[in-house]
Amino acid sequence: MTKYRQSRTFVDVLQSSFNEFFQRSTSTGVTILVFAAIALLWTNSPFHSLYEALLHQPVEIVVAQLRLNFTLEHFVNDGLMVLFFLVVGLEIKREMLVGELSSRQKALLPMIAAAMGMVAPAAVYLLFNSGTDAARGWGVPVATDIAYALGILALLGNRVPLGLKVFLAALAIVDDLLAVLVIALFYSGGLNVQMLLFAGIITGVLILGNRLRIGSVWFYGILGVALWVTVLFSGIHATIAGVVLAMCIPADSRIDRISFFTKSRDLLGKISKRAISDEEEGAQLDAIHWLEKMCEYVQSPLHRIESGLGKTVSFGIMPLFALVNAGVVIDPALISSLASPVSLGIILGLFIGKQLGITAAVWATVKLGITRLPNGVSMVQMYGVSLLCGIGFTMALFVAHLAFIDPRHLDIAKLSIIVGSIISAVVGSLVLRSTLAREQRT
Repeated sequence: MTKYRQSRTFVDVLQSSFNEFFQRSTSTGVTILVFAAIALLWTNSPFHSLYEALLHQPVEIVVAQLRLNFTLEHFVNDGLMVLFFLVVGLEIKREMLVGELSSRQKALLPMIAAAMGMVAPAAVYLLFNSGTDAARGWGVPVATDIAYALGILALLGNRVPLGLKVFLAALAIVDDLLAVLVIALFYSGGLNVQMLLFAGIITGVLILGNRLRIGSVWFYGILGVALWVTVLFSGIHATIAGVVLAMCIPADSRIDRISFFTKSRDLLGKISKRAISDEEEGAQLDAIHWLEKMCEYVQSPLHRIESGLGKTVSFGIMPLFALVNAGVVIDPALISSLASPVSLGIILGLFIGKQLGITAAVWATVKLGITRLPNGVSMVQMYGVSLLCGIGFTMALFVAHLAFIDPRHLDIAKLSIIVGSIISAVVGSLVLRSTLAREQRT
């Protein structure tokens, strides 16, 4: 009996530790980093052939009469990452409706900063690669990895002003939106007009469902799969289907919270009474059923889907994406290639381009009176955040796979993304730690 209790205590402690880990804001970044490290170690180990075999493992998807054949790497990048982009799209929509992008005053500073924070890295990259076959990779250093950037801010503790966190989150949302547009406009293949037409029809049905306030998650899920298939064959990158679907999902609940409270209180009153007859017990079961329905109706489809997919994407899909995309064989030739135009364009685009674009945009718009700094935030702190925006891991790897056909260029890009992101993270955290400590002393 004592051993059983000890065993249960150990299990409870372990479960509590896992729950605490998954609730932390830094957990997603840590998990992705661990899987990226596994990919690098695995690729450079004697078991490299097993890693390659994993990437080329066949995956077959059957949709009605349609059979889709992928390798595991292809399925993760063109299939599972659709869910990542769906969650990104839902976050963008939520922020535009009720969050930090819901008004001009709130949105202007992060919007301008995000736009310039993408233009400057692209310009730095093209400075080294313009006119070459590698020029297509200009989109690699333009996007920020929000999980790592916010994770580092969280590690700095309560000293970080709330306005700085809000600014970074809003900037990252706009950054994600612009990155999606870059992928759709510049990294899609030849267009299949017939499939685009089918995708347009499905999107029209989704919009109609939104207007009719259809709240069924199944409705959007089934049509979302159909949209993914048509976009997959349309020439536009398949992940764009996730963002389109997100924009069509209703953000309004079927009942408001006051009605939910009133009706739920009545239902709980029926459930709490002691049932004397079978008829009363049946009425209580009906009340429990309707209480469950009320809980569903008070949540918007947007919130239910975002909440339902959040953990799966953060701790399932994104780590798997890192595992299948971060593997690169690091040899002396690859290390020497860090001085190549492709590598310099990516590393300096992330580290120099991001900080120049964002800092210049913030400084200029504040000086001209177009925007103002968030409350309690200094210009030096904004500079530190601009450095953190040079962490471009997830989206940068994704764009690299779309941009580079030459495997050597892709390997150089992967290593350069890691190097540029590490430099940005270290320097950004040091700048912020220094300025926060100095301001705390004063």
